[in-house]
This record gives sequence, structure tokens and C-alpha cells, in this order.
Amino acid sequence: MNPGELLFAETHEWVHLAANDNDTIATVGISAFAVEALTDLVYIELPDPGQAVTVGGSFGEVESVKAVSDLYSPVEGEIIEVNTDLPNELETLGQDPYGKGWIIKIKLTNDSNLNQLLNFDAYQKQCSEEG
Repeated sequence: MNPGELLFAETHEWVHLAANDNDTIATVGISAFAVEALTDLVYIELPDPGQAVTVGGSFGEVESVKAVSDLYSPVEGEIIEVNTDLPNELETLGQDPYGKGWIIKIKLTNDSNLNQLLNFDAYQKQCSEEG
């Protein structure tokens, strides 16, 4: 996916929205900036499909040699798919964070918060300010 077409949460998760019949499906991952900041990843905890998520709610965690970081949902809905390859292929998060490195797919139940997400330019500005 092209990062310029994604939306971003201030907590470094990205969102790609796609229509599927009458539903909107959000594919969620973490940004290249976040992966670089975490450095050597050693573990990821993934949720189960069917789990409900709320905006800003934790749905898992990623662990590096430096720290453990929660993964926060940028949207509200139900997890319908999980990238089960990631725990055994953590390098995918660094090699292709906006493609094969996706983490979960969520069927939206409420899209009222989407306007609070950042576009790519605003997110890049945030990252440069964080240094």
C-alpha cells in the first residue's frame, strides 16, 4: 500500500479503508517510523478474530529488545482477520510495514472518529517533531 493514501493515529498505527459489500473494512498496521523506533522486534501479541475494539483501546502488544509497546486501535469495530504469519516472521514489520506487515482487519461499526486520524503529511510532521 502507498503510505500517502493511508490514515494514521497519533500512536503510530496506520489504517487503510476499503468497501466490502455494505461494510467498511479497515486494515491496520504500525508505521515504518514506529518499527524503526522500536528496533529489534522479538515478540508480537495478536488478538483473536471476533474481538471488539474501540478507538484508542489496546488490541495487542509488540515487544522489542528495548521496550514493550501496546498496539492501539485507530477505529471502532470487530476484528475479522489477524495476520497469523507475523509472530514467526517479525522481520516483515520492518521490511514491508504497509503491505505484508499488516496486523489486523476490522469491520467498522462506527466511522465517526475517522476525521481525527492524520493524513500522511500531518503524520510525517508529527514524526519529525518527535525526532
